[in-house]
Amino acid sequence: MIRNSWDDFVEHKAHPLDNVKRQVMRGVLESYYCGVEKPIVIDKSRGWLAHLEMLEWILGKKAKVLVPVRDLRDVLASFEKLWRQAAQHRQIKAEQSNYMQFQKLEDRLDIWCKRDEPVGLAVNRVKDAVARGWRNCIHFIDYDALVREPGRTLRKVYEFLDLEPFEHDFDHVEQVTIENDDVHGFGIPLHKIRSKVEPQPSQYPKVLGTAADLYERDAHFWKSL
Repeated sequence: MIRNSWDDFVEHKAHPLDNVKRQVMRGVLESYYCGVEKPIVIDKSRGWLAHLEMLEWILGKKAKVLVPVRDLRDVLASFEKLWRQAAQHRQIKAEQSNYMQFQKLEDRLDIWCKRDEPVGLAVNRVKDAVARGWRNCIHFIDYDALVREPGRTLRKVYEFLDLEPFEHDFDHVEQVTIENDDVHGFGIPLHKIRSKVEPQPSQYPKVLGTAADLYERDAHFWKSL
């Protein structure tokens, strides 16, 4: 918002100092987490991939982005399961504006994958960031690898971030982040985590059935990037 509106003010146009703009935007980032008493903060936002050029300009150093990925069919199965579970509470904008399409499974999946909906937007951002030349700044964290070999997978994360490895207790994971999931319109909790890291069976065969076949080719799209 600061970037987009900065040049709208006459005072700023009269003194177009990019270094001042950069200092202000960096100050916002630092102030946002000023109450966090830890040396390292990982900002959870899928939007950063679209702004990596700006981020490096603000920070004045190389950007590093962790991108969790999962079989696209299981991602879509999760959306479908949430949609079914939230039948009594959901007020999803996509459903309200595409009511007729939401009457069929294949059409619901198609909507989630549109460029302005959660799955499609996330996939497009990843592909576009790679196309813009940012592949060396991205570290993919494969869900299946994480739950099968959490220690090995996280060691690679620490290596990517140039940090000393930390020993984790994967049998007793404590949830410390709580979000207001109501903003997403499902009306039910969306981010409750399991206390133990362990493999889970793929849910798409049962939830999506043959509709999953439509996404088989792109199920692991990041592996070819």
